[in-house]
Amino acid sequence: MTRWGILATGHIAGRFAEDLRLVPGAELVAVGSRTPQAAQLFAERHGAQRAYGSWAELAADDELDAIYVATPHVAHHEATMTCLAAGRAVLVEKPFTLDLADSTELVETARARGVLLMEAMWMRTNPLIRRLVELVADGAIGQVTTVQADFGLAGPFAPESRMRARALGGGALLDLGIYPISLAHLLLGVPQQVRAWAKIGPEGVDENTGLLFGYDSGAVATLSCGIVGATPVVASITGTAGRIDLPAPFLRPPSATLHRAGAEPETIPADLTGGGYQYEAAEVQRCLAEGLTESPLVPHATTLEVMALLDTIRDQIGVHYK
Repeated sequence: MTRWGILATGHIAGRFAEDLRLVPGAELVAVGSRTPQAAQLFAERHGAQRAYGSWAELAADDELDAIYVATPHVAHHEATMTCLAAGRAVLVEKPFTLDLADSTELVETARARGVLLMEAMWMRTNPLIRRLVELVADGAIGQVTTVQADFGLAGPFAPESRMRARALGGGALLDLGIYPISLAHLLLGVPQQVRAWAKIGPEGVDENTGLLFGYDSGAVATLSCGIVGATPVVASITGTAGRIDLPAPFLRPPSATLHRAGAEPETIPADLTGGGYQYEAAEVQRCLAEGLTESPLVPHATTLEVMALLDTIRDQIGVHYK
């Protein structure tokens, strides 16, 4: 049995708690929040045994095997460091932190303590996305030439919301753009050229962002994210011998369509049980059972490479949080 704690009590924390019920061998034991009232309400709603009114109290619970950090991303570094200092394995919601420096500190701390640390990039643990990667690696569409993906929401979002507030790490890039970027990285690795443009809103964060990645292989990735219009939220991976299309939402697709050159399209269905968070929880449990301190599906190197890309893009579009 893997005994879980959840740090934070917002919407994502609730969705994770619900999906945790679907994971064999998982048990929600405790929840921690900045206030006892919020923790107690969450514990009652989701069946946690204990509720703590501080992050430190949750982290100090010696009966916990792993803690899921679900705070707004501006607090990821502090919350995760609190858990690591107590020797707890941590699954921290994406984006890992606000920048590469803070992310590197978390990874180095976890490695020094020999504690499991994993970014909750749930898309990378999704069975259908994993199947897509296998197909590409097996040459189903030849050499990848183009990755196209978008993620835009219509809003409107209030200036003080986490989507717009600079103090909360707001903007489209970190919250939404990380998905198209992670998909491109999953298939093509680190680009050799990065070009970015964005419309910056009155709060000083990006409202609408376009990205072009170039690779030495000749491949390109055209990506976009925004908080001012609902885009299709689809993706397409094109190769020299075919194409794979992912319908909305591509980060948790209901299916994939494989177009092999000279053949009829093949539809690959997905298992739509739960909300999709169960797969990342199951991966943490697998790693703990095998004594791993990082996941091969979401390795530290990948997290840091994507964070470095986010830093590069923010520098180009002029968005800074510190």
